[in-house]
Amino acid sequence: MTSILEVARRLLALSQTGLHFSDQVFDRERYEEIAQLATELLARESSVAAADLRDMWRIEDGYITPKIDVRGAIFRDDNVLLVRERSDGKWTLPGGYADVNEWPSFSVQREIEQESGYTAKAVKLAAIFDRAKHNHPPYMFHIWKLFFICEITGGEARLSSETDGVDFFPISALPPLSTARTTAAQIERMYVHHCNRDLATEFD
Repeated sequence: MTSILEVARRLLALSQTGLHFSDQVFDRERYEEIAQLATELLARESSVAAADLRDMWRIEDGYITPKIDVRGAIFRDDNVLLVRERSDGKWTLPGGYADVNEWPSFSVQREIEQESGYTAKAVKLAAIFDRAKHNHPPYMFHIWKLFFICEITGGEARLSSETDGVDFFPISALPPLSTARTTAAQIERMYVHHCNRDLATEFD
C-alpha cells in the first residue's frame, strides 16, 4: 500500500513540474492548490508545519527529479571508516548530496575529505539504491543513494563542521548508526563488494 508520504511527495513533484511548464493562470492556481494539499498531508506525518514544509519544497525549482546522495566505503582489513554526525551524534559512511557541476566519483571523494580528513579515490560503484526501499526513516524528498568502494590515498583523520568523530570500526561491532544516512546492511554489503571487486553493481 502506498504511504501518505509517498502520495504527498508525488503530488508535490507533479505540482512543481506543472508550475514549471504551465503559463496558464488557472492551471497554475490548480497546481498551487495541489501543492498546498500535499503539504497538509505531509504535515500530518511530521512535526513541521505545512507552511514550513512548503517553503522547504520551494527551494526545488523546475522539473523535479530524485536527489543524489553519495557514500564512500573504505575498509582496512575487517574495519570500516565511519564519521560521527554532529546533527544526531551517530555514525555513518562519509558522504552527502552530490553538487551541481561535479561528477559522481568526484563528489564522493570530496565528501570523504571534507568529513574525515582523508583523501581517497573511488575505485568501484558498488550500488545504486532507492532510499525508500532500504529501511531508512521516512523523508520528504525522494533520494537515490550511490555507494562507492574507495581507497585512501593520503591525509589524516580530521574533524569538520559536520562531523565530530572519525574512526575505523569492526564490521561485526558497528557503533550506533545514523540510519537516515547509512544502515548496517548497506555497510555489510559494501564489505562484500570490497572483498569481491568483480561483483556487478547492484541497483533497484
